[in-house]
Amino acid sequence: MTATMTRPTADASAATQGIRLTLDGVTYRYGRGHAGVGPLDLRVDAGEFLCVVGPSGSGKSTLLSLLAGFLRPQAGQIRLGDTPVRGPDPRLTLVQQEAALFPWRTVAGNVAFGLERQRLPRAERDTRVEDTLRLVGLGGYGPRRVHELSGGQRQRVSLARALAVRPRLLLLDEPFSALDDRTRTVLSDELLSIWWSQKVTVVFVTHNLEEALALGQRVVALRGGEMVLDGAARELNVARLRETLEG
Repeated sequence: MTATMTRPTADASAATQGIRLTLDGVTYRYGRGHAGVGPLDLRVDAGEFLCVVGPSGSGKSTLLSLLAGFLRPQAGQIRLGDTPVRGPDPRLTLVQQEAALFPWRTVAGNVAFGLERQRLPRAERDTRVEDTLRLVGLGGYGPRRVHELSGGQRQRVSLARALAVRPRLLLLDEPFSALDDRTRTVLSDELLSIWWSQKVTVVFVTHNLEEALALGQRVVALRGGEMVLDGAARELNVARLRETLEG
C-alpha cells in the first residue's frame, strides 16, 4: 500500500491545533510473559504525524491504551502539553480498527454523539456534523443508516465522529487494516489531507510497514515493549524496519 499524496515538510506542518505529547519513563507490565511496554521516553511535537509499528505482542496496543488514558502507567508520566494524562482526556480521540458505530443511529447521529456529550447547541451541532462529513467525503450522507454503508464509508464515519469534537490529538489503531487495498489507499490519502488541513497531532499504530512509511513523518518501532527505532520516515525503508523488528 502506498499513499499517493506528497508528505508535507516539517515546516509546512507547523501546528495550529495539535498538542505536544510527552512520555517520560512510561512503563506498564502485565507479568506472566506479557511484555507490556517501557520504560519509554518519547516526544511527539504538536501537529506531527507519528506512526508506531511492531509485530503482535510488541506493545502497540498497550501504548495506545496508555495514551488514551484507558491504562495508567505503573511508572513514569504521560503529558498532553503541560498536563499529565490521568484518564480519558477530551483533548484526544481514538479511532479503532472496527468502526464500532451505533446501528440504531443515522450517520449524522453517530457523528453527533460526542458533540451531544459536550452539550453543544443543536444548530451548532448540526452544522459541525455536516461540515465534518464533507471533510471525510460523505457530504449528504447524514440521513443514511449504518447498514447502508460500505466498510470504507463506515471508517469515514468513525473518523468524522472523532474529528467532530475537534481533538488536539488523534489516535488511530490500525484503522484501515480490514479494508481492501484500493479503499485503504484512498482513505490513507484522505487522512493525510485531513491532517494537513486540521493540523492535529496524530499517532497512528500499524503493523504494516509500507503504510507507516507512506503516512508518517516519523516512525517509531516497538519490539518486546521497548522502542528499538525512532527515525524520520524519509530516511527509512521497509527492509531496515523489518530487520530492526526481527532483531
